[in-house]
Amino acid sequence: MNSVVVVGSINEDVMLRLGRPIRPGETITAQRVERRPGGKGANQAVAAAAAGADVAMLGAVGDDTAGTRMVDDLRRRGVHTGSVRTVAGVSTGTAYVTVTPDGENTIVLDPGANEFVDAAAVEAAWPSLPPAGVLLSLLEIPLAGVIAAIRLAVKTSMRPVVTLAPAMPVPGELLSGLDPLLVNEHEAAFLLDVGDLDGDVLDAAAALLRLGPKSAVVTAGAAGAAVADAGGARLLPAVPVREVVDTTGAGDAFAGALAAALGREADLDAAVTAGLRAGAEAVQRAGAR
Repeated sequence: MNSVVVVGSINEDVMLRLGRPIRPGETITAQRVERRPGGKGANQAVAAAAAGADVAMLGAVGDDTAGTRMVDDLRRRGVHTGSVRTVAGVSTGTAYVTVTPDGENTIVLDPGANEFVDAAAVEAAWPSLPPAGVLLSLLEIPLAGVIAAIRLAVKTSMRPVVTLAPAMPVPGELLSGLDPLLVNEHEAAFLLDVGDLDGDVLDAAAALLRLGPKSAVVTAGAAGAAVADAGGARLLPAVPVREVVDTTGAGDAFAGALAAALGREADLDAAVTAGLRAGAEAVQRAGAR
């Protein structure tokens, strides 16, 4: 069943192109300001659709022009939006993204309508979703909504995959049974309550299994990705890139492509390899999609 349900955030990205990194307490002028479709949930849905999956999105936007644009963009990119709710009197989520010439970024979120993707909303929308093989979710919506989605996915024999971003404390119930748990090095360090992984992503991936997921994947940029499951831990190499233009959305491209591969019943290593290819493609282009 090559189909994926994404329960997550939908944002408009306000991208501020800077000539150099900004220092604390400093005011600088952006070289350019752009407004683009974004949100980790929507980005992952688009990436999964681009990778060949049949994708349905469960999320929320505000009753503003940004919300209309975001839903139209999802539809144009092949994502089913019948379970995207429009919340009256609320703004669409917004991400304020700074990007410097070396491709690095910072992001500040205003969740807006994403705060309404709670447990009640997920449970109400679930019966209208098409059958799917994989659930893809993340933490830009309320934790209760993510937990409800995982619970319902397990009940309906869907494979739950969650990106633990942005990093925050989560209950064991959320981690239990994830297959896989997806994190980058910073998120892994946060979960394991260590200051820094010091590049030891293999041990980190193995340690994450002790928190409850069936498998764990730790992305490590140019070093590739560490994968851990019942078969042990291994490091899969990154795909070389000629030039890093913008790292915004690379993790979402990885997650969407991985979920699409799992939907095709690829094994975990093949799915991670597909994610690494998508992430490498993403960093060579500007914008989150």
